[in-house]
Amino acid sequence: MSPKTLPSDIEIAQKAKLLPIEKVASKLDLGKDEYEPYGHHIAKVRLSAIEKRKNKPDGNLILVTAMTPTPMGEGKTLTTIGLAQALTKLGLKTLVAIREPSMGPVFGIKGGAAGGGNSQVVPMENINLHFTGDLHALTSATNLLAALIDNHIHFGNALDIDLKYVLWNRAMDMNERALRNVVVALGGTTNGVPRADAFDITVASETMAIFCLASDVPDLKKRLGNILVAYNRKGEPVTADKLKVHGAMAVLLRDALQPNLVQTLEGVPAFVHGGPFANIAHGCNSLIATRLALKTADYVVTEAGFGADLGAEKFFDIKCRAGNLKPRATVLVATMRALRWHGGAARDEVLKPNLDAVKRGIVNLEKHIENIGKFGVPCVVALNRFTQDTDEEIKWVLSHVKGLGAEIALSEVWEKGGEGGLDLGRSVMEATKKKSKFSPIYDVKESIPDKINKIATAIYGASGVEISPAAKKMIARLESFGLDKLPVCMAKTQYSLTDNPKVLGRPTDFTIQVPRIRPSAGAGFLVALTGEIMTMPGLPRVPCAEAIDLDDKGRIKGLF
Repeated sequence: MSPKTLPSDIEIAQKAKLLPIEKVASKLDLGKDEYEPYGHHIAKVRLSAIEKRKNKPDGNLILVTAMTPTPMGEGKTLTTIGLAQALTKLGLKTLVAIREPSMGPVFGIKGGAAGGGNSQVVPMENINLHFTGDLHALTSATNLLAALIDNHIHFGNALDIDLKYVLWNRAMDMNERALRNVVVALGGTTNGVPRADAFDITVASETMAIFCLASDVPDLKKRLGNILVAYNRKGEPVTADKLKVHGAMAVLLRDALQPNLVQTLEGVPAFVHGGPFANIAHGCNSLIATRLALKTADYVVTEAGFGADLGAEKFFDIKCRAGNLKPRATVLVATMRALRWHGGAARDEVLKPNLDAVKRGIVNLEKHIENIGKFGVPCVVALNRFTQDTDEEIKWVLSHVKGLGAEIALSEVWEKGGEGGLDLGRSVMEATKKKSKFSPIYDVKESIPDKINKIATAIYGASGVEISPAAKKMIARLESFGLDKLPVCMAKTQYSLTDNPKVLGRPTDFTIQVPRIRPSAGAGFLVALTGEIMTMPGLPRVPCAEAIDLDDKGRIKGLF
């Protein structure tokens, strides 16, 4: 590929000629009574569309994941979108199902989550910012529950909530380290009862997890009611239904629960719905959108956040289990810069050719290929090509991966759109013809420590797990509540297979530290926090927000 400089993502998106949303909906055979337009190029699809198609067979579900990423990201969403465009060019009825971006990374360091180059979902400005208001609704629902907790305490605390054990955090969809730990209700008795509190970024909240795992409105309400918000002074659980707030929370989420329909730059239909982070949550788009996609397309390309040790593991062990999904193939995204990074190249050197570093870093990709195999799902490696990559490096990686017995295809969807993913598309088509022997990595009936240990040893490659006394105490409490048979959601750094972001490659002989365990009873899983992971990120020294602006004509610039 000759070194080519494309316009910025936003410039490409702003020049694109979008199909009217009615034409996009018609590609999925959606009737006009089954969706509600939000302007000319966005629509909400009514939940009745799922019920109407419940007896239709499912299409082929394809997961896109990645090797352990660099801080710049490896183009996983880009590959998801480009692959869907390629499959469409190959004559298949295809749909993209991905997550909604959070404004935390948009204004922080990583940027948005609408793809890039000639493989984007559009209108990208709307999608990366307020979109249809789903994340605002989720933020409001989360804070409504927080407000009712403090209101209940203020007016007598009939449930005898222990102020030292209020578990529910407030939320904001922005990176804000100053809100990680706060004190509320200062300023006198009329302002409530002072207590320690905290904020999560909205995409790490249990409300988001519930939203993305709920199957319908009744299930949503049940899950919201099951939220464990606090303990009383006897150590007994206090749930959201005891505060009689879950119905009002569901009202705030009513419209948000409907999947968002948009399109790719090549007019391929796309559901962009729900957006939990994969390093501190379960990292997959909504189950409702995925189920609807499987009923309206023959091939559904979805993604799970960050590396396969996080997003893919949670997709298989949590989402597929909850939704009885049967993935047919997995695409594992690799880049030369990530291989160089894991081979010891410095951050300012990862874009420069370095075959020796690539050879050293390949061990990280090898581990992820092995991990996908442990779930019994056919795997295709997508080598996402950058303009700086050399033919020598590419030839070596293609040969090495094939020598492992794995399928690999070069992907050039950033520059060429669907045309650049045809080889990848053909490989994926062949993979879906193989028999998938999918099964989760653990049985939910196993003990909490056993489930954590199995993920840490089998997927991360750890030699063991060290669970803190505080976490062990929480495990005993969860066992007494009958919550120990839930899946486990590991909260871990995305930059390493270990719980230390500085340890790269494929480390061995390390221990995963689990200082805390947090119940997400409404979502239906337990969160094991490892290392120093936080549920409210901070902004970098130079955040992306500094480059984003509005010109005199009202056009957004600097948004990637």
